[in-house]
Amino acid sequence: MIRAHTLLPAGEGVPALTVRLGYDDRFRRRLVVESVEGERVLFDLAEATRLRGGDRLALDDGRILAIEADPEDVVDITAPDAATVTRLAWHLGNRHTPTAVLGGTLRIRRDHVLEAMVQRLGGTVHPLRAPFDPEVGAYHDGGGHGHHHHDDASDDHHGDHPHGHASHRPHSHPHD
Repeated sequence: MIRAHTLLPAGEGVPALTVRLGYDDRFRRRLVVESVEGERVLFDLAEATRLRGGDRLALDDGRILAIEADPEDVVDITAPDAATVTRLAWHLGNRHTPTAVLGGTLRIRRDHVLEAMVQRLGGTVHPLRAPFDPEVGAYHDGGGHGHHHHDDASDDHHGDHPHGHASHRPHSHPHD
């Protein structure tokens, strides 16, 4: 089994192998996968790394491995104007929903509760299977849930947070 060990600068080299991974499998330090070409590859990175579609990893034998974002069940969200798209983005961010920003379109993974919220707020949902490569958080590399800012008295949460948490503990932030 060949070992993938180092994230390369974007676009470096010509890949010899390709792996297709969904969003959840692209935040890894160690993982065994099979390439599209049928070779088993061990991801053995120095630290957990958020891999994006188009990233490349160096292999022990000098070849290059390309990462592709595997299509998943997602929803593209559109709205009649920029103000509504901005408001929808705020509401999704307030719920710590991983979101891809594609020009005037937002993309999230399928979630019937969030889809209903988007429609109530004036957005339109377009279900499809497509790669999901959400924005990376400003304070972290996108691997965890990161910063939680919640007001327990807020009308928006009602205890049904999309992460499944019923309550939240306060914690410190680098900008506090």
